[in-house]
Amino acid sequence: MTDLRLGVLGYGLRGSLARTAHRPGAGARVTALADHDPGARAEAAVAFPGALISSDHRKVVEDPDVDAVVVLTPDHTHAQLAREALRVGKPVFVEKPLETSVEACDAILRTAHETGTRLYVGHNMRHMPVVRLMRDIVERGEIGAVKTVWVRHFVGYGGDWYFKDWHAERRYTTGLLLQKAAHDIDVLHWLAGGYTRQVQALGDLMVYGDNPHRREPGEPKTDDWYTKDGHWPPHTQRGLNPVIDVEDVSLVNMRLDNGVLAAYQQCHFTPDYWRDYTVIGDAGRLENFGDGPGGVVKVWNARRSGYRGTADAEYAVPDAQDHGGHGGADPLLVDEFVRFVREGGRTDTSPVAARMAVAAGVRATQSLRDGGTPREVPTLDPELIAYFERGQTR
Repeated sequence: MTDLRLGVLGYGLRGSLARTAHRPGAGARVTALADHDPGARAEAAVAFPGALISSDHRKVVEDPDVDAVVVLTPDHTHAQLAREALRVGKPVFVEKPLETSVEACDAILRTAHETGTRLYVGHNMRHMPVVRLMRDIVERGEIGAVKTVWVRHFVGYGGDWYFKDWHAERRYTTGLLLQKAAHDIDVLHWLAGGYTRQVQALGDLMVYGDNPHRREPGEPKTDDWYTKDGHWPPHTQRGLNPVIDVEDVSLVNMRLDNGVLAAYQQCHFTPDYWRDYTVIGDAGRLENFGDGPGGVVKVWNARRSGYRGTADAEYAVPDAQDHGGHGGADPLLVDEFVRFVREGGRTDTSPVAARMAVAAGVRATQSLRDGGTPREVPTLDPELIAYFERGQTR
């Protein structure tokens, strides 16, 4: 089987996904890439020898030597770029979040439906071993029917990853309850078996907003903008984005369409970086301790008691088969996308679920900035839901 020829748009932080997808002779290879940044283009030319490297995305989208397009650009550009590629009949991979507004998400889904071109959204956490393990436990009925889900997201590198570039600005992200939380909201929906219908949120810019050490507009990030062991505590951060107007801590309450109640918390100034999920059913509960290799998921479901550190069942989080990005999820994500482009059919990721994660994040952000007023999450056109649930067949 010949390699699937990939055209990549954007070579920033998620350029790692393009490198993961580049497997000459093993199913896929990058044959064209576009990025506005000359430095990014120079790096791409080294990573993908012989590929067309351009500053114009249209040269990639329209290239006859490109079979499918991978959109890795900033979130607010996804709709324009994805729809252009869909309209010329090229299957599209869109990095999460799908977009930064409900309207833009719906426009992408409608274009995929109207053109019949395959659309895939990169919610890689559905392939993370810890998430698959929790999903399996729920599906086996070990905790009974899910009734409530609680998620705490400790973002230890928040000051590096989200407050030194465009992520820090509302005009590009809407807010981190969308850009960052879209991952977890999607997983929460998957574990609970429903989509958010009502949200209420509170939040604030509590730490990074007071830090005066900002770059000048147009000044590039410093070479040491990210160090694994440095930049702690948060007030020692330097070279922050000139504009910071997104929240660095947030709390969200959700009511899902199947009656499940859920809560999500996100903090960007903690010393540790991991996600803690608690899923409670009518016959037990599960909780993960660590979200990668070496972590465990514990289940309490045999009897009532006081605190018990020893659970009724304990499952080790599996080691990733391929130690690629996101705990080995990125290679599996690429595998699924390549298979979907070639064969079609259903996938574990879902454009509808991606849209619903954005919709919940958008309405939660509006609630947060309106003093915590509850908001309704808009539903999606039933025709689009049916189309994508059929595996994008008419």
